[in-house]
Amino acid sequence: MMTNGVVHANLFGIKDWVTPYKIAVLVLLNEMGRTGEGAVSLVERRKLNQLLLPLLQGPDITLSKLYKLIEESCPQLANSVQIRIKLMAEGELKDMEQFFDDLSDSFSGTEPEVHKTSVVGLFLRHMILAYSKLSFSQVFKLYTALQQYFQNGEKKTVEDADMDREDAERQMEKEELDVSVREEEVSCSGPLSQKQAEFFLSQQAALLKNDETKALTPASLQKELNNLLKFNPDFAEAHYLSYLNNLRVQDVFSSTHSLLHYFDRLILTGAEGKSNGDEGYGRSLRYAALNLAALHCRFGHYQQAELALQEAIRIAQESNDHVCLQHCLSWLYVLGQKRADSYVLLEHSVKKAVHFGLPYLASLGIQSLVQQRAFAGKTANKLMDALKDSDLLHWKHSLSELIDISIAQKTAIWRLYGRSTMALQQAQMLLSMNSLESVNAGVQQNNTESFAVALCHLAELHAEQGCFAAAAEVLKHLRERFPPNSQHAQLWMLCDQKIQFDRAMNDGKFHLADSLVTGITALNGIEALEAAIENLNEAKNYFAKVDCRERIRDVAYFQARLYHALGKTQERNRCAMIFRQLHQELPSHGVPLINHL
Repeated sequence: MMTNGVVHANLFGIKDWVTPYKIAVLVLLNEMGRTGEGAVSLVERRKLNQLLLPLLQGPDITLSKLYKLIEESCPQLANSVQIRIKLMAEGELKDMEQFFDDLSDSFSGTEPEVHKTSVVGLFLRHMILAYSKLSFSQVFKLYTALQQYFQNGEKKTVEDADMDREDAERQMEKEELDVSVREEEVSCSGPLSQKQAEFFLSQQAALLKNDETKALTPASLQKELNNLLKFNPDFAEAHYLSYLNNLRVQDVFSSTHSLLHYFDRLILTGAEGKSNGDEGYGRSLRYAALNLAALHCRFGHYQQAELALQEAIRIAQESNDHVCLQHCLSWLYVLGQKRADSYVLLEHSVKKAVHFGLPYLASLGIQSLVQQRAFAGKTANKLMDALKDSDLLHWKHSLSELIDISIAQKTAIWRLYGRSTMALQQAQMLLSMNSLESVNAGVQQNNTESFAVALCHLAELHAEQGCFAAAAEVLKHLRERFPPNSQHAQLWMLCDQKIQFDRAMNDGKFHLADSLVTGITALNGIEALEAAIENLNEAKNYFAKVDCRERIRDVAYFQARLYHALGKTQERNRCAMIFRQLHQELPSHGVPLINHL
């Protein structure tokens, strides 16, 4: 079978196959071995060694792109590779046959050029083995594909040479020659081998987590994932990356579909069951239910989330899986955090997480407790002491993501308590930090949600002090760092709308402020509602102190309407019951606010 110049037999039976691109990489390796130590400087040799790993693991790229990458590291070697490929492509089939025969000499002798167990050695052996398994017709198709690959590369090289120097410099500034997986690279390749697919999936997943702007666009990434799944429908990891990709664009149907397929394939392929037997099967089921609950909770489907969570708890209890139960306990708090006794559940969750050695969950629990107590009016020094304890967990276990979250949390708390100077200090500290995880080729800065939150705080702090030009500059940077189609873009869009709303209110432009409310509602429809419920709770407490039951009845009615709009059935029914009891006790003519509705 042949697809886009890729000759392969059974996709599920082999892990690597020969492609024209891989022949070009083999030529590079062969030339590196033939070149003496004096011909290539130490700096050039180091650059070539750094270039090899992404070339071996990454997807196929165009020949012109490969020439540029080699030329950046060692121009002399790039010229040798180009001549060698040209002689092979413009020669005869026997030239390619002779080339593969000569590759075996790399392992011969008392001091071979390549060790068999090295990364390069394993790649050479895989290519030699894959080539030897090809039939004559497949070898001929491979040679034809090599000729076409060379011709396309030569055509692109000629086009680049005809460009003006000014255009060439502009193009070089625009392109990033760092061997990252980009759209034009992936589109030129056929079906990826297993190693290439695993590298592609891990790289894209890391970029989605740390720097979404460097990942493929949602449409392009989904296209490549569909291509992977077309050749291997049971590739569980591809389904999971599809789930993450659909979350970027808030596609609830497709993300649910991909998540369920991921766990189905995980069970069918035996990835869980090989080591754990029947236990692996049950583990997949309970974590599938848990992830489904988290997905529904993210999209605001709280009833479906609660049902899925109950299923996860039931299966985890049957299997006596305390770790899964601890995760379920954390999500129970998320679903019921508006309840009055939710802090008890959260404290219990933190203690259990520490007991079972789950620092990530313990830290998230502490963060939630601090946030809850901040809204309850606790003093700032006690909150900062609690965050200090969580920071010790972060640094001890190198939880870089939670370090960022903790600093963003401190920024928000200082703003809540009116300490703008301290809030600015925390925000600047987060923005000047480097991530503990290398994102891409030595780049150690990430574009996570915490960074977006910190920048939004900076913009709002400058706007509160009347520095609207500075706030606009921060928002401009946010637009560049988190484009409108990225998953964290909603944060700065909401921040921009709020700043404009406050300016319009201060200027007395109420018609403009009213139009901005529509935009704020579109970005966060439940926020003009949750804030109203909190205000009504405060009003109800004041009315209760003076025993004004008629007003308490009105508050209960309004809260029931708001909970109904939010889809929170239990809270709506509770407020409706309070209203009904008071309505039966009090005379009906005393309902002026309701009569106005």
